[in-house]
Amino acid sequence: MENGDNIFSRFEKHLLEDYKPSLYFNKIIDNKIFTEYPLNLLRKLKYTEQNTKYHPEGNVWNHTMLVIDEAAKRKNLSEDKRIFMWAALLHDIGKGTTTKLRKGRLTSYDHDEAGESLAVQFLQHYTDDKDFTNKVSKLTRWHMQPFFVNKDMKFADISTMKKDVSIDEIGLLSLCDRLGRGKMDNDKINEEEKAIDTFLKKASIDDKIKV
Repeated sequence: MENGDNIFSRFEKHLLEDYKPSLYFNKIIDNKIFTEYPLNLLRKLKYTEQNTKYHPEGNVWNHTMLVIDEAAKRKNLSEDKRIFMWAALLHDIGKGTTTKLRKGRLTSYDHDEAGESLAVQFLQHYTDDKDFTNKVSKLTRWHMQPFFVNKDMKFADISTMKKDVSIDEIGLLSLCDRLGRGKMDNDKINEEEKAIDTFLKKASIDDKIKV
């Protein structure tokens, strides 16, 4: 494969131009270069399993591929499609280090927070654009907020989130995250779209969720 600069450019080209970027990424994921840092952070997702109750599609890599395809359909709705598509690719990068078997259940607590720093590390390897890196990492950091907010969980933090990202961009990324799962019929799709609408309404009214 190409050197680092070319890899980054090729990844970006497929993220921005392909209708289904997953076709490209699934084709190259087993290349030897993915055993090297920082691409190994992505390869690890292929071997990171998830709770099949919530992720019938299987491992984190399978999920990520579905998410980038959903994001590709909606990238023109985003504030910055380049930032948005990279965030879709890296949104669950933290699961590679946080996924554990706890009491017989696979969990990935704090993968959003871990993902923020891992996204920075990954992107800094390829680009000196600090603003770009920061914005991608912040979307990664806050992509779970719609779930936390709607469930009135203690992890909800609208006021801090709003300082880092727009609620609309988080809502769009989260929608792709929710739709990037197996067995999504029309009823389930409508349910997930309504959940994002609920989040946006809550986030636009309240700066802080009390639990």
